[in-house]
This record gives sequence, structure tokens and C-alpha cells, in this order.
Amino acid sequence: MTDSAAVVRPMGSDDLAAADRVYRLAFGTQFGLPDPSRFRGDAQVLRGRWTTDPRPCFVAERDRRIVGSIVGMDWGSVFVLGPLTVDPAYADRGIGRLLMRPAMDFIAARGFALAGLFTFPASPKHVHLYESYGFVPQHLTPVLSSVALDSRLRGNDGIGEHANLLSDLPPAARAAARAACRAVSDAVFPGLDLTHEIEAIATQGLGDTVLLRDGGGISGFALCHGGAGSEAGSGVLFVKFACVRPGDAAGFMRLVEACERLAAVRGASRLVAGVNRARDGAYRAMRERGFRADLIGVAMHRPDGAGYNRPEIYAIDDWR
Repeated sequence: MTDSAAVVRPMGSDDLAAADRVYRLAFGTQFGLPDPSRFRGDAQVLRGRWTTDPRPCFVAERDRRIVGSIVGMDWGSVFVLGPLTVDPAYADRGIGRLLMRPAMDFIAARGFALAGLFTFPASPKHVHLYESYGFVPQHLTPVLSSVALDSRLRGNDGIGEHANLLSDLPPAARAAARAACRAVSDAVFPGLDLTHEIEAIATQGLGDTVLLRDGGGISGFALCHGGAGSEAGSGVLFVKFACVRPGDAAGFMRLVEACERLAAVRGASRLVAGVNRARDGAYRAMRERGFRADLIGVAMHRPDGAGYNRPEIYAIDDWR
């Protein structure tokens, strides 16, 4: 059944508060929170993604009330869809499908090599919805966290001899650093480009980008959110995306350590990072460093295929 009174339109700045309310209510209800409106605390997901790129962001409106929304992230050759949320009071009325239409039009118009999303494998309703649009379930994506940050890192003023922060570079050097990051991600998956995310972190004050150095060049990077108003929330350092060149297991360990050091320097009590289980080396490395799963989702791809979820890829990402 489709709610014929619901209208889908582009998301505007005036919609953000109402869309955020629905987002928290939908997920908070799904997870059974006593107060669903407190889902994710003071973290912000929709506002940052809309500010970064409003083009793939839409709301569903009924009787002048926002009842659902969908957003996405343009990562060059890769599009990450979601979150898609609907007010629980309007569930099962086809509003999710109404929101999928403009998102799928955006994907078709841009011609992405890969479109992907994160959903819950135990929810047949969600899996079926996305399957009906050509997305195919892949491997599980555990969202890992570490609370036992090494006490040796506390009080350390740096993030290690092999890394520095983008914000520490002079402005004239930052464009070259972003280009070097683009070369690394392109080696992971042709055309994968996190430039929008790197710029968003800097311009919106969401955190910082860790740059891994090797022989003077950049061999890896990590996009880190931290604090209220970011996708992390207070007391958390969230690695939204990180990678090194394929097969560089040692470099990946140095990059993760740099993120741990940044968390310690910033006073975060938790470091959160998602790793798709098909990236076996990366997943095992995180487990060996004491990371444990808080939440498990499943990656769904369109078209069907591994994308960059392959054993030789050492990457962190969280598509929630």
C-alpha cells in the first residue's frame, strides 16, 4: 500500500530538524530504546551529510509534516545510500519506496560503478526492500569499538612518528595532500574519491584527517569524526573511512595506531570503526588490537559483486 497523500521532495535546510527527529525516532524504536529520541545522543548524521552534498537528500512530507527522509554520499565512483528512515507512525505505507525513487534516479544519472548500503541482516523487510531495487546482500559488516585505549597513549601530544594531521599542514599543502589521498583510494577501488568527506570534516569542524607517511609521501589516510555535532558524538572518535594501499598490512596497523593515538589525545573514551568481514586481514588486525563488535550489519551492493570488500584490501568504513 502506498500513501497517496505523501509527497517526496528535495531536503532543504528548514527540514533538517524534523528529519533528524524522524531518524532518531525510527532507529530508537527499532532498537527498543526507552526514549527513542535519544538515539545516537548528540551525534549528527543527516545535517552533516546534507551540508556536504544536498543533491541526494530527500524528504517525504504528509500534511506538512516530515514523515521520512533519505540521504546519500557521493564517493566518486561509489555511492553510499542511506540512512533511509520513516516515522514509525507511518510505517508500512510505502513511504520508503517513495523515497527510494529519487535516490535511484540520482544513482542512474551519475552512473556510479558501485552503489552500496548498510542494513540489518535480521530484518527481512529491509533486505527485501533493497533487493527489489537491485541491491544484493554481501558479507557482514561488524561495527567495532575499542574502549581499552593503551594507557601509554594518554598524554602523548602526537599521533606517532609515521602520521600527521591534515589540519597541521599549511593551507598551500592541503590540496596536494587531498590529491595523494585520492591516489591511495583509487588503488583500493578505481575512482573511489573521499575528497568531499575530507573537505566536510575541515569546513564543518567535524574532526580531522589522519595522514599516514611513508618515505615522505602519503600511503594511507583516515577520516575521523569526534565530538558533539559530528557523526561520532561526545566521548567518541569515529573512523568514518580509512585505507592504505592494497596488501599493506603493516601500514594499516600504523594507521590504526595513529587513530588510537588521536582518540587518546582528544580524550575520547571509545574508538569506533566498521570493517567488512570480507576484508579478512583488516578485520583480524582490528580484533588483535582489542576491537569488538557492537553492532553487525550487512553490506548490500548494486550491481552484485565484491566492490572493494576483498581480502587484500585494508580499509575501514561505516555506511550507516
